[in-house]
Formats: sequence, C-alpha cells, structure tokens
Amino acid sequence: MYLDEMSYLEVEDYLKKNDTVIIVTGSTENHGKHMPLGTDTFIPTKIMQIFNERYADECIIAPILPYGSTEDLKGYAGTISVGPDLLTEILNHICDDLFDYGFRRFIIVNGHGGNSKSIERTGLHVYKKGGLLARVDWWLIAGQINPMWKGGHGGGEETAGVMAYDESLIKKEYLNEGENMVNDLGDVLPTGTWNMVNFEGGSITIPRPLKSITDNGYMMYGMPDEPSRADKKWGTEMVETMADYIEHFLKAFRQAKLPE
Repeated sequence: MYLDEMSYLEVEDYLKKNDTVIIVTGSTENHGKHMPLGTDTFIPTKIMQIFNERYADECIIAPILPYGSTEDLKGYAGTISVGPDLLTEILNHICDDLFDYGFRRFIIVNGHGGNSKSIERTGLHVYKKGGLLARVDWWLIAGQINPMWKGGHGGGEETAGVMAYDESLIKKEYLNEGENMVNDLGDVLPTGTWNMVNFEGGSITIPRPLKSITDNGYMMYGMPDEPSRADKKWGTEMVETMADYIEHFLKAFRQAKLPE
C-alpha cells in the first residue's frame, strides 16, 4: 500500500491493526558516466514496487525522498545535496507526524550511504518518543546475502540494480571506461578509495570532493566490481531477493518490544 494513494480513512483503518511504516530514502547524485543521477532512488523504488506487488496488505509505504546527503559528490553536474542536518530535520518531521497518528515502527529502506548518519540520528529521536526505527541499506545486505553481488559506488551491483529498474538508462558505451582516479594530492599520498589516501600500509581520510580524484565518479572500493559485469538478470534476482528479505524482516520487527 502506498501512503499517497490512500485516503486518511484507509490509514486510520490500517492503524487499528498495524503500527509499521516503510520510508524510502534515495539521492540525486553522480554514479559515473554510465549511470543515471537517480540510481540511489531508482533501485530502492524498484525493490518497493516488487514488495508492494507481493505483500501489498502487509505494510504502508511512504513516498520516497529523492534527495539525500551527498556533499562530497557535488561538482558533478546535476548532483543535489540537502546535507546531513537538513536531511535529519526532514526525517524527524516525517516521523513525528506519522508518530502522532499512531505509527511506532519505522523501517527506512535506504539507497545511499551518505544518508546513514542522518537516519541514525532520527532513529534515536524516534526511540526517545517510544518508537523504533530500523535502517535497511539494501546494497550492503544484498552483498551479505550473496557475496557475488557485493559492490561499490556505481559498480556492477548498482548497475545491475538500475538495469532491473530500466535498462535503457545505462549508457553502455561507458561501461568499460574505468574509475580514472588520479593522485590529486601528489604521489607522496596516493589516492585510495573514496576520499582516503594510502600511507605506509594504512588508509587515512582527507575529506575533499570526489571530482578532484576522478572525472568519472564511480568507485569499486578495491573490489572486482566492474560495471561491465552487470546484467538485467542479476539485477532482477537481486531486487526480488531484497523485497522478500524486507518482508521477512518486517514480520520480525513487528515483534520487537517498543521502548517504554
């Protein structure tokens, strides 16, 4: 059930027996030349479409948030970041309103790693009110369920996920281009993964825009996660598995004791 397709009377009826709602958080940001800016929104959208097709009567799904906290990806044209503080405030307001109506359990299906801290802050906010919030990072769980799916930012895992959503959005001529990383701070501090550098066997974070590191903007985190290995079959199996996983978690989450 989609919240925005329901009347308030239908929501009231739902709340007589259920107190759980699913909220989806995405992002609008660069994922490389081969991927659309809406990657982090489209994949969880597809997961929830499958969830709704299979388990429509089990849980209300709130409208997705297509903007997230993605400060280090600004600079690639089209990337939009609301920042961690505003994202926290938005999520707090959404959960507060839903809490007032009677919702007590909040599952956030998250499509973007940069949203994680804001979601955690909202989770603590909800807990203090007497509710529970669970963050489901689809890409991390998918890689735990099947290590062959594990991937980085804009790599094979996410490319496959977008293919399941709409394969025409993938620019296949760029699938083999590579990360195009440079040592932007000089060879003495060679670039590692994301905004880290390698130094004497360790990894040190030096915050800076990703655009200073690569003109492409996707990153495999040192894993064999080339976008070229993705296909729609993989993506479809992955998003279907995640939809079923969320349904199984939903049943367990409803049994969790609420804070007093």
